[in-house]
Amino acid sequence: MSSLVVNSQAGGVKALLRATRLTLRVFAAHYKKAPLQAGAILIGIVLAVTLLTGVRATNESAIDSYGQASELLSGQASNLVTPLPGKALSDSLYFDLRTQGFHHSLAVLQGSALDSAQHRWQVTGSDLIAALSAITPSNSDRPQTVEPSDSKIPMSGPLPLAAMLAGEPIVVMSEANAKRLQEPWLSLNDMRLKVMAVDESYQLGDRLLMDISLAQQLLGKPGELSYIALFDPPGEHQQQLLTSLLTGRGELVESDNGEAMKALTNSFHLNLTAMSLLAFIVGLFIAYNGVRYSLLKRKRLIIQLQQQGVRRAAIMFALGLELTLLVLLGSLIGFILGLQLSFWLQPMVSVTLEQLYGANILPGSWRWQWLAQASLLTLIAALLACGSLLRELLNQPLAQSSGQLSQQRSSQLAQNRLMLLACLLGIMTLILMPLSQDYRFTMTLLGLVVIAIPLALPYLLRQLIGLLQKISPKGLIGYQISETRELLAPLSLAMMAMLLALTANIAMNSLVGSFEITLKQWLDARLHAQLYLRPPASQMAEVEKMLSQAPEVTGLYKQWLLKSHYQQTPIFLLTRDPYSIEHTTIIKQAKPDLWRDFFSADPETKPLALISEPFAIKQGKQLGDKIRIAALGETELTIGAIYYDYGNPYGEVIIPPSLWRRANLGETPLSLALTLSTDVTRFSQQIQTRFQLPDALVYSQEKIKAQAITMFKRTFSITQVLNSLTLMVAAIGLFSACYMLTQARLAPIARLYALGVNRRQLVWLVVGQMLLMVLLTCLVALPTGALLGYLLIHKVTLQAFGWTIAMVWDWLAYLELVGLALLASTLALAFPLYQQTRRPLVSSLQREVI
Repeated sequence: MSSLVVNSQAGGVKALLRATRLTLRVFAAHYKKAPLQAGAILIGIVLAVTLLTGVRATNESAIDSYGQASELLSGQASNLVTPLPGKALSDSLYFDLRTQGFHHSLAVLQGSALDSAQHRWQVTGSDLIAALSAITPSNSDRPQTVEPSDSKIPMSGPLPLAAMLAGEPIVVMSEANAKRLQEPWLSLNDMRLKVMAVDESYQLGDRLLMDISLAQQLLGKPGELSYIALFDPPGEHQQQLLTSLLTGRGELVESDNGEAMKALTNSFHLNLTAMSLLAFIVGLFIAYNGVRYSLLKRKRLIIQLQQQGVRRAAIMFALGLELTLLVLLGSLIGFILGLQLSFWLQPMVSVTLEQLYGANILPGSWRWQWLAQASLLTLIAALLACGSLLRELLNQPLAQSSGQLSQQRSSQLAQNRLMLLACLLGIMTLILMPLSQDYRFTMTLLGLVVIAIPLALPYLLRQLIGLLQKISPKGLIGYQISETRELLAPLSLAMMAMLLALTANIAMNSLVGSFEITLKQWLDARLHAQLYLRPPASQMAEVEKMLSQAPEVTGLYKQWLLKSHYQQTPIFLLTRDPYSIEHTTIIKQAKPDLWRDFFSADPETKPLALISEPFAIKQGKQLGDKIRIAALGETELTIGAIYYDYGNPYGEVIIPPSLWRRANLGETPLSLALTLSTDVTRFSQQIQTRFQLPDALVYSQEKIKAQAITMFKRTFSITQVLNSLTLMVAAIGLFSACYMLTQARLAPIARLYALGVNRRQLVWLVVGQMLLMVLLTCLVALPTGALLGYLLIHKVTLQAFGWTIAMVWDWLAYLELVGLALLASTLALAFPLYQQTRRPLVSSLQREVI
């Protein structure tokens, strides 16, 4: 008996496989006859995976760079010797460490310099002999000598060690950066340097490498170091010796392997990930639209297969295999294109991260796991999206007609359900959003809003078209609007994709425009002086004395600054002269009698501190709270005010000048600000000539504003690119939907032609219907985009970056976006409409009975 059961089961499996194989052959023949349907599915999957993979590869390359951060030409340092608060780190300490047996140490000087085109480069000066002696085993095959080369810019050559140690003005950069230069020379801070290019195995990223003596000269920091890297953890005896050597000269900190940089840039990467997921969803809408259209066109074929005795399980299995094959093929193509997209995006991300955070981004890599994960995610999403439609097709009665009335009722019922789901998601978000205090949770809620917005679109479009139908005149126009309601079902997914893209663009344009206006207003209030100087510490006293005696200088203002920590979080601790603090600090919240208590010189009272808004939000601080900064030891500060600060990823704490002096944080100011009674340009040139200051150390007010706006635009350039790509994906989806729809509507249009409607009227009829749909979608996108922009500005940006931004409405930009959507729709219609009007309409009538 059991053997009969086994044989029966085996026979059933064989029959199922045979039926599945035959069904797949039928479907393959169908796609051979209608390749557009398979193409539409592939286009959506390819676009979705391309953007998801491209942004993921860019993000993970940057994050991996933080964890793999190593000293140039060497390995990962275990400890760092950093300067004491308010004091420079002398290179004499480095020589003493080497003398006392710390041979695996490396002196490093870092800074930035401007070239002749005012482009900022990150410069690293290193003790090259020590760097190469501490080289990691994996990189020990790097050549350490150089041969003369007559090429324009030597490419992929060895490190020119001998020439650099001989004192030649040589700067080493990666091959990728060197290729962008027009000549084998680079002028930095008015110093002409010969460019040598090395291959990517040196992992320079976008940094420039030179000998430390040349870097000290270039950056105007003779005898100074940024830090000393120690590669071997000091033993017990070495620890005691190190403590005695560092007393009063530097402090020892443990390397965090890039964890601080990961935390600092987390919100930036989250923003990119959110944009890529949005584009992924838009692509899936397009893919689902293609799958849906293909299944509906095969509805009669599926009924015929069932009538011929093919089991439903075999058809379902064949459809699942077909979708899996399409997903795998589309994912593979999208993965390859995504890696290329990452190659284009990474320079923009590198510039942003280096300018804002000082991060070094290494050349990217890729992993096969990304392809598997993208394929699995796409397949699961596709099966979930298509599952209900597959069940509906397979469970329909074999004698059921595919009447349009039943399809319309079914689509209206689906639209009502989607609207109900959208309302539930909206209510959930409305309840939870005020309770959210973390930007990650807020981004999750924002994702619910992004999902709810397109779900509500078909119902809203149906209601809007219904209102137009009531006021529309009789005749062809009335028919045009009435038939538009019937187009909602086949076009709803394409309109959803378009709505998502438009909503994201409106929201990001609101954010970018509002931030730019807020930043300009803040800079106008913050920059009270006409000229800003940052001479080297060795020249500061001489420059300060000269300026205090110059009759052209009507005001001389000073700023002191150093890097410190608050609970392991890096911050800037600073103070200014009393006038600058009181008149250039834009206060958000303050205690009563702030300035009287802040400038009080009574050492018995607890000193007040002013903290930046980003510091207050990220640390959860309010007025009256107590804080302790590492550089101030046990001194406890009371928060007296919170002030606005933009574009600075680090928190700031301003303390009174009297406390700065009592804490012995340094007498030499970091920078000077001047108000003048003479021409600013001429006076700045006189100062530069007299003290031989490079352009990078002298800033006019206009120059600072221009650089701030340039950095701001670079920060959002990657987001704007992703926005444009998302809109392009939606436009491609619209084209695909329009093409498939016009193919399906050949017979109805031919009937109108047979009733006396001429070709020109038919063209305007179709164009008008599509543009009406897009225009109504844009009408819905305006409030939803504004809502999304409001949440981005007042919740996500505030929580992630700590920036309060006043929302500004840019109606002209919104109208331009609507015009762009209409133009994209017209172009999407042009080809299928042209193709349709050129074929004999009589043949189209015959399609109705095929």
